[in-house]
Amino acid sequence: MKKQFITLLFASSSLLTLAQNKVTINASEGKHVISRHIYGHFAEHLGRSIYDGFYVGETNTKIPNKNGVRLDVVAALKKMKIPNLRWPGGCFADTYHWKDGIGPKAKRPKIVNTWWGGVTEDNSFGTHDFLNMCELLGTEPYLAGNVGSGTVQELSDWVQYVNFEKNSPMSNLRQQNGRQAPWNVRYWGVANEAWGCGGNMKPDFYANLYRQYSTFMNNRVGKERIFRIASGASDNDYVWTETLMKNIPGSLMEGLAMHHYSVLSWGEGKKGSATEFTDQEYFKTMQQALLMDELIEKHSAIMDKYDPEKKIALIVDEWGGWYNVEPGTNPGFLYQQNTMRDAVLAGATLNIFHKHCERVRMANLAQAINVLQAVILTKGDKLLLTPTYHVLEMYNVHQDATMLPVEVKSDDFVVDKEKLPAVSVSASRDKAGKVHISLVNIDPTKPQAISVDLKGIKAAGLTGRILTSANVHDHNTFENLTKIKPVVFNGAKVEGDKLTVTLPPVSVVVLEI
Repeated sequence: MKKQFITLLFASSSLLTLAQNKVTINASEGKHVISRHIYGHFAEHLGRSIYDGFYVGETNTKIPNKNGVRLDVVAALKKMKIPNLRWPGGCFADTYHWKDGIGPKAKRPKIVNTWWGGVTEDNSFGTHDFLNMCELLGTEPYLAGNVGSGTVQELSDWVQYVNFEKNSPMSNLRQQNGRQAPWNVRYWGVANEAWGCGGNMKPDFYANLYRQYSTFMNNRVGKERIFRIASGASDNDYVWTETLMKNIPGSLMEGLAMHHYSVLSWGEGKKGSATEFTDQEYFKTMQQALLMDELIEKHSAIMDKYDPEKKIALIVDEWGGWYNVEPGTNPGFLYQQNTMRDAVLAGATLNIFHKHCERVRMANLAQAINVLQAVILTKGDKLLLTPTYHVLEMYNVHQDATMLPVEVKSDDFVVDKEKLPAVSVSASRDKAGKVHISLVNIDPTKPQAISVDLKGIKAAGLTGRILTSANVHDHNTFENLTKIKPVVFNGAKVEGDKLTVTLPPVSVVVLEI
């Protein structure tokens, strides 16, 4: 009874200031911008991501499309304000030869996707299709180059093909294939996971290979140099980061990647269900998600040794929850559902990216459609927006805003005597002077009362939106597309420089002051 009484006290609006969750937002100390590119996405030739996801073919008369690209997908991603899209992989990138995907579609050679399901693809979705789709989406393309099975000449030619305007062998070929003006692609990955599916390389070997490839990619997009991203570490492989930073000159590298998934176990069939998980599995998933903070701090510390001015960006170009595939689906297609667990995972991870925005200037959720922690699922002509979609749409107010430093003292979320901070918070001020605060409660059973000290913020009004559901396992289905969606939030109150908020269990809230 005593514990229940204390919980009721904390939930009382008159005693919110007694809550252990205390937050201070230092508005006067904001100086670093949260790059919109932190909100990037990933489209690999994997399962139903490209074919039957983004692309349904030019001859499809049942699903509205433009040049084969689903228009409902375009509308949804534009509303989410997708800033960049990474393609064609992933592991697929280092088996992909871009010249197979240009020219008349009937004459393009077929390819077997040996990484994902062993399916035969007809290369009907290639460079023109992807880059034209990015123009339709109003997003910047991020091309992942083939280093594992390609050549320096092949990648150099690709850069020239998409970026060179004047008379040249590759620009002439592009024009012969129907595109006069270059696309001006700025972001380029030089291999993917070179330590694994990209070639099982050792870091010193890849560092030298990267130097060679990037030397012949030294082209410009307008007045800017192209942005070359080295294949970076997996999780806590700090030796990889140290080796690359030590051996690659800053003049040859604009970004260094890092991958981290929130996964229970990498063993076959041991990743757990996407929808039916225990309290312990939920805790471990969130533990892995919050580990992102430590990983970024330690990789950044290594980068600071060699790049104290932070000219080289840390690019977290693969992140998200990874579970077992849905029962009855192809195991190589990585199709999984998306619950409120994924919503709070996404919100807490984005808050971490905001905190480290001085170094982390791009990230890519894996993946956009029908794969892993997707924001969109499709089934025939139906389209489903996942809880993760709604979080990224709510959070897009932070894009290109100034990060406001936040200090958080959180209550604990406890399972079997292990604990994590229950509350995650970030804040920013946009160019119009509006302050946005994003708050996450990962505790699936307990509300969280929060007292926020608004240092240097004068509130003239307060509005909010919330994403939550009665159970952490809840998710949208094709039979119930809107079970989980954002609604107006009335659980916050501001008086002077004090803000009080009560977060329901397993919830994501974005406030605007």
